[in-house]
Amino acid sequence: MSTNSNQNIFHKELIGRWDRLSIYEQMANIGAEIGRAINWRFRNGEISKNAFYRALELIDFTVDDPKNKSRLKEILYVREMLVDYFTGDNIYHSTAESWSKYFYYFNFAARQR
Repeated sequence: MSTNSNQNIFHKELIGRWDRLSIYEQMANIGAEIGRAINWRFRNGEISKNAFYRALELIDFTVDDPKNKSRLKEILYVREMLVDYFTGDNIYHSTAESWSKYFYYFNFAARQR
């Protein structure tokens, strides 16, 4: 994992274990954090922001996982779109519903395994 020692790490317990999860489980966990960020977005900005940062960290772990090499384009595109949705101008016109729908399928697939 490519982390800076000065960087805050939210999921220290996942370092060294994240790559044991399937891509479906990884994406479902990212989706759970995005769900939290969306649920708290208008009620508590700090909780929402921290959930968003945790999701970005999990995406970075997923990018660093060698088994996901062939999926990097989609993973990084999702990261770009999430950053745009939460902190940018939402040029991709994402919605809470579209993110929920996107991550639902990973959750479903992870549970089927």
